[in-house]
Amino acid sequence: MGFFVLGGFMNDMQKTYDPKDFEERIYKAWMDHGAFTPDREKDQAEGKKPFTIVMPPPNVTGNLHMGHAMNNTLQDILIRFKRLKGYSALWIPGTDHASISTEVKVVERLRKQGKSKESLGREKFLEEAWAWTEEYGGNIKNQLKKLGVSCDWSRDRFTLDEGLSKAVEEFFFRLYEKDLIYRGNRIINWCPHDKTALSDAEVEHEDEDGKMWTFRYPIEGEEGEILISTTRPETIPGDLAVAVNPEDDRYKDLVGKHVHLPLFDRTIPIVADDYVDSEFGTGAVKITPSHDPNDFGVGERHDLGQLLIMDETAHLNENAGKYAGMERSEARKAIVADMDAAGYLVKIEDHHHAVGHCERCKTVIEPMLSNQWFVAMEKLAKPALEAYEKGDLHFVPERFGKIYTHWLENIRDWCISRQLWWGHRLPVYYCDDCGEIMVSREPVEECASCHGHHVRQDEDTLDTWFSSALWAFSTMGWPDNTEDLKYYYPTDVLVTGYDIIFFWVIRMVFSALELTDELPFTDVYLTGLVRDEQGRKMSKSLGNGIDPLDVIAEYGADALRFTLVTGTTPGNDMRFSYKRVENNRNFCNKLWNASRFVLMNLPEDFKHAKVQRDKLRGEDRWILTRLDETIADVAGKIEKYDIGLAAEAVHDFIWDEYCDWYIEMVKPRLYGDDIEDREVVYGVLLDVLEKILTMLHPFMPFITEEIYSFLPGTEGELIGAQWPETGVYAFDEDVQSIGVVREAIRGIRNAKAEMDIEPFRKSKLYVLTSDDGRKALYKEMEGHFVNLANITEIELIDNRQDVSDDVISVVTEKAELFLPMKDLVDYAKEAERLARDIEKTKSEIERADKKLANENFVSKAKPEVVEKEREKLQNHKNNLSNLEERMAFVQSQLEN
Repeated sequence: MGFFVLGGFMNDMQKTYDPKDFEERIYKAWMDHGAFTPDREKDQAEGKKPFTIVMPPPNVTGNLHMGHAMNNTLQDILIRFKRLKGYSALWIPGTDHASISTEVKVVERLRKQGKSKESLGREKFLEEAWAWTEEYGGNIKNQLKKLGVSCDWSRDRFTLDEGLSKAVEEFFFRLYEKDLIYRGNRIINWCPHDKTALSDAEVEHEDEDGKMWTFRYPIEGEEGEILISTTRPETIPGDLAVAVNPEDDRYKDLVGKHVHLPLFDRTIPIVADDYVDSEFGTGAVKITPSHDPNDFGVGERHDLGQLLIMDETAHLNENAGKYAGMERSEARKAIVADMDAAGYLVKIEDHHHAVGHCERCKTVIEPMLSNQWFVAMEKLAKPALEAYEKGDLHFVPERFGKIYTHWLENIRDWCISRQLWWGHRLPVYYCDDCGEIMVSREPVEECASCHGHHVRQDEDTLDTWFSSALWAFSTMGWPDNTEDLKYYYPTDVLVTGYDIIFFWVIRMVFSALELTDELPFTDVYLTGLVRDEQGRKMSKSLGNGIDPLDVIAEYGADALRFTLVTGTTPGNDMRFSYKRVENNRNFCNKLWNASRFVLMNLPEDFKHAKVQRDKLRGEDRWILTRLDETIADVAGKIEKYDIGLAAEAVHDFIWDEYCDWYIEMVKPRLYGDDIEDREVVYGVLLDVLEKILTMLHPFMPFITEEIYSFLPGTEGELIGAQWPETGVYAFDEDVQSIGVVREAIRGIRNAKAEMDIEPFRKSKLYVLTSDDGRKALYKEMEGHFVNLANITEIELIDNRQDVSDDVISVVTEKAELFLPMKDLVDYAKEAERLARDIEKTKSEIERADKKLANENFVSKAKPEVVEKEREKLQNHKNNLSNLEERMAFVQSQLEN
């Protein structure tokens, strides 16, 4: 017996399925038994293959949302499947310190308390951040447990753990020693709200309706002007040149000359550069090297210098003259108005363009010159690109490989310094006496160059993704060569959203290749987004977000899990609906009731039954063969990451073939007097049920574990069982035979439904076929037709004339079936029904006749409307003819 049951299997299983009765209890039992923690030493000694997944670390202060729920359910399915398949399956969980998000939350809490980050100072602020983390950091872990995830919580990691911090520092030092980390004055993405630099991957580009302004810039020393077009007039104070394309004949004579910068008392040169698109605007653009990445490149090529005109809050500074102190949008309005008043504004046009926003707070990004730390990406990107091109790294679905290659082929140096305090602080020190920059593993108090003691550590922290990039191996103890690292690394698959390929996947790959000489994983399974029923992205602003815990509380974790993995394919978005959750809860209920039916029909002293191969009947051999095929099909689909299709295959086998067909087929045998045959049925029912539970377990772990615990003869937990073997049964002839029976019974049921005949009405069945095999099959399976189609008996016939005309005909492969209407129809009630239909149809004909006789309608209505009304009239007349013909036949039957 399983470990959850206190009494016998018949008495303890609840009558109705209620996940609240057991989900929490089962998860606690798994945890108490250490079911999620592989025994590495034992597994290695037994020669087990490792299978490893690292959980994409959610923000430590986050809450479970539908995206988390889907992503973690998929990982759990894979890890549970591999555990059942005999692998040493390790799933490492953890959380990310989320430097920007967490710091913003802590700053906001301090603000409400009348405090500020600066007033506290770094040390006290970090104490507040750790307190926040301890207070809220366990939220998502507890929520994930409600979902049923079977990750190894004993190996839970946090990106600011001592071990992971050690790995981050080692990464920084190794890159720095190879000259792959440098400090430089470069254009970066600046968030004025969060007051920190961002990497390109942290910027979301959104299409917006904006404006494009065209201004006159007078040419110095002669009559004439050049027209420039810009979408950012607020940066005019920072202009250091006007650029044109060298191949643009309109401006060749102007290259080398200077223009007066309107509103400012200085001149700037006209330069020729291939960067300029002659088709954009006027073909001449203003160059502001300190506030545009492309302009920065032009500035470097033409030695223009730099002129920073904004501060960290996106207010114009002293270099902007009279506009100093204005916020950028305010400055834009003032500059445009002054340009217009001075006669420099030519026109304003509507312009649709992409605008960069902070991925977290959605503030418009300000490209800005800043002294930051960067990772030189060219050398690191090359092996990451080659790994994919050689086929060593796979994307599921493959189409996302294009995003991966495009990003690497167009890689820019990675800005890794952030103007934050929460995170891994840069191991960089500056000497205020001589300007020496020192990178050190240990704290520096004395300058290595001048031996002065005015040394300070850089205030900035590293980009959160700098630590997340190491997640696949830092979680196993790298840079130490731990036993976990030697056995479980590289990992096997990364399951993550397609929206962070460049955020995280690429960085994990190049970091792993650089530090471990191995790919961190071979497969990348990319999920889509979970959208609402209307296909909209779930968000606070739309108010359409759904809390997974609310769904679990109402329907159970298994129903939610099954909903999140069915009806979708890798890389595609899915639409969440409560109707689908209800359907999957009904599926749980169906399985529960079927299992309870099986167990309740076992004798009280029943111990265990095996499949008795030599005593099986056709339906037994059929279900066992279909079980074998389904086990192989499901395993194959999971291995190929077709998880949704695998789930559907399990569902269809359980609901349709096991519950609706096999159990119904064997009920007469269960209730019969043949004790030996009942034993045969017990063996098949239980064998199939046990394997069904094992197959379904990765998808629905709670209900399967609970039911498994009641099965006679089972020991231990289902989570520790073995995936069923295949190739055990192959009774193909029986599969074909039962297929014929099912097709025929379905046809009979459908025919009755179409005729509005109650399913329970019994009738004789005539079978017309010239195929001897079919004749034998129908007679052999007569009991199933009696049991499942309410047939009284089967009579084989050789000619259509052997039955009357008043029959329902069902055409099947190699046979035509006939059901006598006199057995199925109460002619008195049928006459009453026909009379009502005839009266209703005559009323419709009268209505249509009047409408078409109305000259006003015929002359004024659209021709197609009139024609449609005529078609309706004809259809009603045809229907009346059929009804009257049927009524005449029914009357004749009543008279007889």
